[in-house]
Amino acid sequence: MIDKIKEHIAQVEKFEATSKEDLEAFRIKYLGKKGILNDFFAEFRNVPNEMKKEFGQTINALKTKAETKVADIREALENKEEDKGVYGDLTRPAEPINLGSRHPISLVKNQIIEIFANVGFNVSEGPEIEDDWHNFTALNLPEYHPARDMQDTFFIQTNPDVLLRTHTSSVQVRYMEKNQPPIRTISPGRVFRNEAISARSHCIFHQVEGLYIDKDVSFADLKQTLLYFTKEMFGKSKIRLRPSYFPFTEPSAEVDIYWGLNNEIDYRITKGTGWLEIMGCGMVDPNVLENCGIDSKEYSGFAFGMGIERIAMLLYQIGDIRMFYENDVRFLEQFKSVL
Repeated sequence: MIDKIKEHIAQVEKFEATSKEDLEAFRIKYLGKKGILNDFFAEFRNVPNEMKKEFGQTINALKTKAETKVADIREALENKEEDKGVYGDLTRPAEPINLGSRHPISLVKNQIIEIFANVGFNVSEGPEIEDDWHNFTALNLPEYHPARDMQDTFFIQTNPDVLLRTHTSSVQVRYMEKNQPPIRTISPGRVFRNEAISARSHCIFHQVEGLYIDKDVSFADLKQTLLYFTKEMFGKSKIRLRPSYFPFTEPSAEVDIYWGLNNEIDYRITKGTGWLEIMGCGMVDPNVLENCGIDSKEYSGFAFGMGIERIAMLLYQIGDIRMFYENDVRFLEQFKSVL
């Protein structure tokens, strides 16, 4: 009798079904009220006492195998029907495609690139881990120059000559080393400075720096280029340039736009003056040109640089720079774009 049960166990293990009808017939055959299992259980009282344990264990094994087989095949058949219903019906409406969100930093960066591309500027990029020459020395900042303290730098401890770039001017140095004038390029990218994180500053931020070098380039060319940019970016046509100091440009200036005093927010962000600083600029120092292998007697040029976060905060009225780096979906979903 035990051998007969084991034969049924083997048959159950081999059983396959391609329809629910075949599966139901199998279930009734073994697990129904008049099924094979009930017949074996009824025979249990006629089994000699010394064989009851083995007989009972064998019957239970057959029951477990049959129940498991029924459950597995039923699940497989249901999944097959579900797949056919989902993928086989070409008349089903498509799932809605949710429009993604670009980061506001990317939106503003792309807008700046497009504005300058319209007047012939290309895009140049470089490494975020820089050496002292490209980040400082070539830019008229030799070792122990006091102006180095203007940029609190992250140095790599294992090599004091290696650092995280503090500005994308290092990209401009690399570009000038490999290209001869005329040069017209902008360098967007991420930069790093050891600054305290607050609502207005961060140790990581983004810059776009521009460089134009050719024969007979003047400060007037610089002013007109920046005026074009402010009109395109902000719709503002009134700017002013205040004298300033940058080691790699001479003369140097800070650029302000007249933002206006139309509401309370304008008064707050301009501190009641109506004027708002947006970038620094100047004529490229001849020493920088010579360091990069360009004849400063034949060529001249101008450079400018702005913080992308600062521009984005103005355009989108964002009051805390830290929001750009917290990856809060509630914040990022506000910036829908297909660009």
